[in-house]
Amino acid sequence: MTAYDTTTSRDVVLVAAERLLDARASVTPCAPVRDVLGAADVDAAYAVQELVLERRTAAGRRLVGRKIGLTTPAVQAQLGVDQPDFGPILDTMVRADGEHVHRAEFLQPRVEGEVAFVLGADLDDPHSTVVDVLRATDFLLPAIEIVDSRIAGWDIAITDTIADDASSGAVVLGTTPVSPRGLDLTEVALALEHDGELVSSGVGAACLGSPARAVTWLARESARRGRPLRAGEVVLSGALGPMADLTRPGRYRAELSGLGHVELLLVDDGPSHREATQ
Repeated sequence: MTAYDTTTSRDVVLVAAERLLDARASVTPCAPVRDVLGAADVDAAYAVQELVLERRTAAGRRLVGRKIGLTTPAVQAQLGVDQPDFGPILDTMVRADGEHVHRAEFLQPRVEGEVAFVLGADLDDPHSTVVDVLRATDFLLPAIEIVDSRIAGWDIAITDTIADDASSGAVVLGTTPVSPRGLDLTEVALALEHDGELVSSGVGAACLGSPARAVTWLARESARRGRPLRAGEVVLSGALGPMADLTRPGRYRAELSGLGHVELLLVDDGPSHREATQ
């Protein structure tokens, strides 16, 4: 049974979920799902996301974290939405620093630089505070998120991206943990480069005021919707700057001040595996 309540019929939720699952399986973008969900029913969209998650975990994937999307004005403007959302991170989506990433695994990939929070304690209170989040955080890592949309042409309203796992693709994590203690997350500066060319930049304050505030929002929403954040999970705080296209092969490197760097190598010689899009 879904963890989310919705007034939308189960049949409508199923239609939208099946459309998105078919797009994953075929690696072919689909029409927006707002034609069945409507453009504003956020609860219905999260019900679709939960059903897709149930299908994917039943097939052997494992939930290892969450991602926050649409946290910066720049990204909201790029996609024409005005509120944040969140989605799951599965074990097959996580890549190591410097790993080769194959273009054919994704449909319409873009890339963002983010702060990853690795939790050492549960955050199960719908009234969690920033203090609770910082206390529960074991360490931070620099991260690159590959965002991807199963919706053709990124033609999305808020319900489309929520239903589609908050437009998730994969995440590349750095390997040197950093304590959040004494680090001003509002001043973390991002420089995201492709083969030495700057393609995106930003600062922590652009992420809902602070990456810690973004994770606090997620902790409250996740608890309220019945699937709270748990110890050991990885939480992506959301982008610090605009999305950049992930279309040109080469090295993508994100430098985050105080946290270090993380990079991926995009290659187009065929997929290594397809779990990131299924």
